[in-house]
Amino acid sequence: MTPLGAVPGLLRVAVVLLRYRLDELVDATHLFRPLKLIRPLLGRPAVDVRPLSRGARLRLALNELGPIFVKAGQVLSTRRDLVPGDIADELALLQDQVPPFPGDEAQAIVQRELKLPIDQLYASFDAVPLASASIAQVHAARLYDGRSVVVKVLRPRIDERIARDIKLIRSLGELAERWHPNADKIRPLDVVSEVEKMLEHELDLQREGANASLLRRNFASGVDLYVPEVHWELTSARVLTLERVSGVSCDDVAAIDAAGIDRKQLAAKGVRLFYEQVFRDNFFHADAHPGNIWVDPTRVEEPRFIALDFGIMGSLPEADQYWLAQNFIALFERDYARIAKLHIDAGWMPASIRLDELEAAVRTVCEPYFTRPLSQISLAELVVKLFQTARRFELTLQPQLILLQKTLLNIEGVGRMLDPDIDIWAVAHPVLKRILRERYSPMRTLKEIRKRIPEWFHNAPQLPELVRDAMRQIAVGEQRMLTDFETLSHQRHLVRHLMRMIACGLFGGTLIISATVMWTFGSQHQLWLPLCIGAGGLLSFVYGWMRR
Repeated sequence: MTPLGAVPGLLRVAVVLLRYRLDELVDATHLFRPLKLIRPLLGRPAVDVRPLSRGARLRLALNELGPIFVKAGQVLSTRRDLVPGDIADELALLQDQVPPFPGDEAQAIVQRELKLPIDQLYASFDAVPLASASIAQVHAARLYDGRSVVVKVLRPRIDERIARDIKLIRSLGELAERWHPNADKIRPLDVVSEVEKMLEHELDLQREGANASLLRRNFASGVDLYVPEVHWELTSARVLTLERVSGVSCDDVAAIDAAGIDRKQLAAKGVRLFYEQVFRDNFFHADAHPGNIWVDPTRVEEPRFIALDFGIMGSLPEADQYWLAQNFIALFERDYARIAKLHIDAGWMPASIRLDELEAAVRTVCEPYFTRPLSQISLAELVVKLFQTARRFELTLQPQLILLQKTLLNIEGVGRMLDPDIDIWAVAHPVLKRILRERYSPMRTLKEIRKRIPEWFHNAPQLPELVRDAMRQIAVGEQRMLTDFETLSHQRHLVRHLMRMIACGLFGGTLIISATVMWTFGSQHQLWLPLCIGAGGLLSFVYGWMRR
């Protein structure tokens, strides 16, 4: 039941939605339907909303409701699996801009957080902010060594306001969960949880600094992507000090042309950077709109991007990363049967789904795209449609995959803005194959084995007990056994194979551990011996697996 304290806030939301003629959203709550009778008394917006699309009307309504609702709209714009495309496109245009708070308050927050007077922290601190948003605002400053920095400061009492507004949004979600006819598909409370998590992350500026630091380390050369340096001695949970950088927005085509930068080269580099962040580093910028991605105008021969705003970063579980990469490769090679099988093997869909039906559905979505020239195929659009189709087959789409889908849309949009004729497929395919070749190479596998040796030695004494317990369970009949002769004969056959598998596994594991120890502590001039022993161990494993 909705708390009584939230009723005034809900009433205000309902009034704004009706003023912008979003009756279907009010109808979904049932509670505020009677307000439609007094619509003429509610006033009119500053613009005539009647000719506008439903997405544009919702965007204007969220702007009027305030910054936290703007944040909620921005999150919804990423959920194209739940929100129709026309509404998602409009919500993506929401700008998180609010009037700044006084500069002396910002200085007081910095002093309180960093526990020193402002003139001991910075040689100069501009009280007039460079930019202001609902969560924080940014001030220019200079260090005593002459370096220019920017200081991001959380708004005063922002925690309290967000907590209050989140309660209101949660009440709206509970009403929609109860009354909306498609609540099981929209999952409003899940969306509210995503908004809450995003805001929680944005309220911790030290977390944002750590994100920037890791991304900077991943691209330490700074050749393709430059990430500002974090000044940790001037950073806390409510204050973040970063190196000040300069550049032009990646959607400012006129400025990029004026700098003499090859936009085709820049667009291809942007696509490559996306795949490197996702599949090489497993850490990607998940808010890559043009305002957060700049271009360095001083780098003409070797153009590079500059990344800003690291509050929303994404990563994938290692298993999802592997399955997603294989899906991309299969998509590039138009292997629809493999795409269907990969979805099942990854556990994204129930094993009961018929592979032939899923393959036919994938082919139906993809084939019309491949009739076009490759330079006209939108990989992002195709991925979105594949996910939408897969939902009919009980696809379990994880939040991290949705974040990746949104980033792919952003990156492809930037690429096509810079070079309308870019062939995304030709750029992405070799990059992804190279990354996978390096990531799953024998040498990398051996390095991973070397890392895990201590864990294996720690668990090795427990292995005989685990085998004994498994055999005891079979012996006492905990596993279902039938008593007829044919079944008993079959079970004896299975036990023999099980013993062979265990023997092969123990023998192979011993060889691999021995090879790894020799590799680690042996002479670098006799690497052939541990390689041969390790190969024998792998062959033993393979033989045992084939005998399953």
